[in-house]
Amino acid sequence: MIAYRAETTMVQIVRQKMTRHDDARSLLRAVYSTEVNILPDPQATTLTIRLHPLANQSSDNALRHLCDQLNQTETLFPGTELRLIYELVSGQTQ
Repeated sequence: MIAYRAETTMVQIVRQKMTRHDDARSLLRAVYSTEVNILPDPQATTLTIRLHPLANQSSDNALRHLCDQLNQTETLFPGTELRLIYELVSGQTQ
């Protein structure tokens, strides 16, 4: 139930940048199956999650928005002092 609620919240976030709101859950399924790079930086106390680009620019824009929103939470990776940072491999430009 907790995972469903978290996904529902993420759906609401990505819908803010999508024209076809019904595709939000499909977009998240694509995100869940995409490759990521995980880069811990103990000196900076960060754990960067770099997601690879999705199928199109529109999806990448929605994903970038989700990353921005998640980064604002300043969430620590459980059991550590590492702050999670989400970004796209392709960089921060839009």
